[in-house]
Amino acid sequence: MTPEATMLSRRYADLLRANGCSDRTIENYLYSLKGFTRFLGERLLTQASADDIIAYQVDVAARGLSDSSVRVATYALRGFFQKVLERNDWNYARLPRPRRPQRLPEVLSAEEVQAILEAAPTLKYKAAFMLCYGSGLRTDEVVHLEPHHVDSKRMLIRVERGKGNKDRQVVLPERLLLELRSCWKTYRPQRYLIEGKVPDSRSPPPASSAPSAPPARRPAS
Repeated sequence: MTPEATMLSRRYADLLRANGCSDRTIENYLYSLKGFTRFLGERLLTQASADDIIAYQVDVAARGLSDSSVRVATYALRGFFQKVLERNDWNYARLPRPRRPQRLPEVLSAEEVQAILEAAPTLKYKAAFMLCYGSGLRTDEVVHLEPHHVDSKRMLIRVERGKGNKDRQVVLPERLLLELRSCWKTYRPQRYLIEGKVPDSRSPPPASSAPSAPPARRPAS
């Protein structure tokens, strides 16, 4: 990227953070902006037009990337030109937006789920698999889960800063609660319920700059 593109990319990242976007969203948007910069070749970002965005959408789709990738690129570039370059001479509503495909999910049978759980190499992995399947947590939500997020009285799990940087509560099945208690007794985590090899670190271990936290509390019995 040119020095100008790098500067504009950093400004866009700062704006996204100020608007409360998650790290994953910022990463995806900057990745799309970088791809668009390469697509323009020697032309500057400030010289791009709405037709260039449409051509880039076609290019992304032609490379076999998903409809979701095209949508992310569209939202990323629309926000960049509106908020950073302050281009108001376009009708952004006319930018094509691929429809989200309606597909039926592939549901595993009870036997397949049991086989996955039994194949877990350790109790820690088994608990993580059960959190994903039994309560619908995403991988990033599992590794950020702390013992005090488990409410055994109300049989709920509190998910903080999940997708879209939103908090929510999910159901805690009885079998999962027993597995989490067993996991806690075995590993005695200091902060995260599913920790990495280094104590007080999530699995996988975070960057060394991660803030410290007080000792975790045991899930209510």
